[in-house]
Amino acid sequence: MLDVRRMQVLRAVVTSGSISAAARNLGYTPSAISQQLSALEREAGLVLLERVGRGVRPTAAGMLLSEHAEAVSTQLAKAEAALSDLREGRTGRLAVRYFATAGAALVPPAVATLRREYPGIQVDLKLVEPDDPLPEVESGEADVAIVVFPRSRPPARGVELVHLLDDPYRAVLPKGHPLARKRVLDLAELAEETFVGNEWPPGPCRDVMLNACGAAGFAPNFVVEAEDYQTAQGFVAAGLGVSLLPELALGSPHPGVVVRRVRRPEPVRVIHAAIAARARELPAVRSLLAAMRR
Repeated sequence: MLDVRRMQVLRAVVTSGSISAAARNLGYTPSAISQQLSALEREAGLVLLERVGRGVRPTAAGMLLSEHAEAVSTQLAKAEAALSDLREGRTGRLAVRYFATAGAALVPPAVATLRREYPGIQVDLKLVEPDDPLPEVESGEADVAIVVFPRSRPPARGVELVHLLDDPYRAVLPKGHPLARKRVLDLAELAEETFVGNEWPPGPCRDVMLNACGAAGFAPNFVVEAEDYQTAQGFVAAGLGVSLLPELALGSPHPGVVVRRVRRPEPVRVIHAAIAARARELPAVRSLLAAMRR
């Protein structure tokens, strides 16, 4: 097998025209250069150089190897540049998983910022709902997942949580509801109301609401189960009940409802980025998180 380093020495001799000149350029002794060339000739099984006056010139085999050495040098330089880009986070693939309301409010502007700052990064985006996006980070399928806490179990080892924001719940009432005249409601004031559910199947977001209602001394009486926030607002507008929805889900409230703050207690879902430890220090991940916080 041909030694790439010896091929580079041959190229230096061919381009400089003599062994002594190549030795000066490479910082070697002429004897060291000669030893490298002799070893390369044994590997090639052919004479690579012939003497001409005080210099040397390549044989056909020497010229062939010299040209290939140049091509190898070019490819190595490209490989080193590509590795540098990957190491510095300028290229590569970033897999991000999210739930619907985070997808609408947090992910699009953050990914737009990421594309401007790191155009060489390939972003793999996937909505995971009603399933939980966290297991995809735990299994190594994704680098980042937008998740809700608190939850019954902590993330697996190798997953770090970064707090993004607190998303408070709001009471959503039909227009004309007696409580609609108040700007802020005590959660206990909804104890006798019928409720429109907005999380199906149940998960961490529903747990946040149920735990807050429990702290206010009641369990919601669900008469309708909707699978998304917009549908839940439609049922509320029709007078079938009230609901508690996270603020991120209320960018465009239904015209038939009113939205009021809740206290004592105020339900809050805490939104985190769950990050695979291997990806935590990637510049692209840091950029994505900073954009989400903004």
